[in-house]
Amino acid sequence: MKRATTSFHQFVQRIPADIKGKVRGTTVAVRVGDETVLVKLSAKAQDVRLSLRTRDPQEARERQAAAIASLERAWRAVRTGPVSLSFQQTVALAGEWYREMVAGWSDDPGEAAAWEDMRAHIVDAQLDLERDETPSNWRRLEDAVHPSPFLRSRGVELDETTKRRFLREAGKALTQAAGVLERNADGDYRPDPDAMRFPEWNPIMPVSANPTASKATGKLTIDDLFTGWWTEAKATGLKPSTHESYRSAFDKLRAFLKHDNASAITPADIVAFKDHRLASINPRTGKPISPKTVKDSDLTGLKAVFAWAVANHKLPSNPAAGVTLRIGKVAKLRSKDLNDAEAEALLSAARNLRRGNEREKTFAAKRWVPWLCAYTGARVGELTQLRKEDVRQDGDIWVLRITPEAGTVKTNEARDVPLHADLITQGFAAFVGASKRGHLFLDPAEDGDVLGPLQGVKNRLGEFARGLVTDPNVAPNHGWRHRFKTVGRELGISDRVLDAIQGHAPKTAGDSYGDVTLRTRAAAIAKFPKYSGKR
Repeated sequence: MKRATTSFHQFVQRIPADIKGKVRGTTVAVRVGDETVLVKLSAKAQDVRLSLRTRDPQEARERQAAAIASLERAWRAVRTGPVSLSFQQTVALAGEWYREMVAGWSDDPGEAAAWEDMRAHIVDAQLDLERDETPSNWRRLEDAVHPSPFLRSRGVELDETTKRRFLREAGKALTQAAGVLERNADGDYRPDPDAMRFPEWNPIMPVSANPTASKATGKLTIDDLFTGWWTEAKATGLKPSTHESYRSAFDKLRAFLKHDNASAITPADIVAFKDHRLASINPRTGKPISPKTVKDSDLTGLKAVFAWAVANHKLPSNPAAGVTLRIGKVAKLRSKDLNDAEAEALLSAARNLRRGNEREKTFAAKRWVPWLCAYTGARVGELTQLRKEDVRQDGDIWVLRITPEAGTVKTNEARDVPLHADLITQGFAAFVGASKRGHLFLDPAEDGDVLGPLQGVKNRLGEFARGLVTDPNVAPNHGWRHRFKTVGRELGISDRVLDAIQGHAPKTAGDSYGDVTLRTRAAAIAKFPKYSGKR
């Protein structure tokens, strides 16, 4: 809804009648965009009201869906009632809070003093409790930790014994998180050596809950499960590329198990699937599937979707919980950059390419995307999904606009990248001018989907580049991003300017202040030497 005093869209949801008496006077946690907003409910509250903090109708709808999901978890925790957790799962739940805090604040942690004060406040309460476990000292620790909004955001309400245990472990986790963020605020982003101490959190479904089953088959199918997860995940801003990765993992799992009954999948099935994947051969490379792919794509996807199913009372337990794969450090045989010879070979092949039986836009991608990678350091997917309207002339500067409106952008933020003069000399602006409105290098599907066609063109570009850069120790298309940073540093361009051009997050809180103007970016791009494109 809209309110007369603000142009932001507002969210209003009535408090369910059956729990109204229990939640009045408490605080609920609601997800709004990338933030968790705490809403204090009065003793007579009839509904939850908050600003969605956006004027854009589409974004407002997405944030509304995420807010509804947040409140549904909170209401479920109240209805389910207190639960008891083992000590290991209590520590795991505290670890979820630690990760949420660090992930939510590390990009822009603010002042170090604020985190120091928070840490000191919790530590003082912990010390008082150690000296004397009085009710007032327990209340002081609870006030310092303030666990209710977090627990309800996870759909959990703890019994008194578990709650006290959780207060102690959450206090430790939050002081650890505050220490990490304090270091981040001082520009220190080294990994926390103790971050791995937390076990995996495995939400427990109440015994009384009944898993949802497909009406047609009487069972919960893998498709039922995955569709339900994506409906919520999409509303919270998860990227389509994650959907594709997780979808692939479940498709492979279904083919391996030879059934689609999600309720029948056991931990032993997941272990067997992991072993099967490690023994499988990648049909495109002829080599075994890498352990990193199995761990980071397959197992991560299975764990995330099954965890959602448990949290939403679809399954009693997560069959993928605890199944992991230890990966040794891979020997580094060379830099990730493309070397001079590889760069010139790729660019020469692109410039001298002659069209065969391939689609016109695929040919155009092979002709222009390598050169755009070389002069912008952008991700290959960002360039492959460019549209005609994303290229413009701003005064004397030709500019690419890399934007989530065109497809998927890793940071979910638009940025302007000036074009090198050599691209204009070669005719890129003329190519764009002669193109029809819409995507330059791909044709969206009939339903408007870009991700599938984008992946197809990326695959063709990968095959084209791999035919010229045969060293398996370098990724030929991604290698441009590394090379761009290396060359830029050699030219004396600051990392902050290079990060702004390439879409990397600022490394310190101070770097996020002010802006790197288009004129500054253009001056940096102009310093890059012209590639010959000959070999």
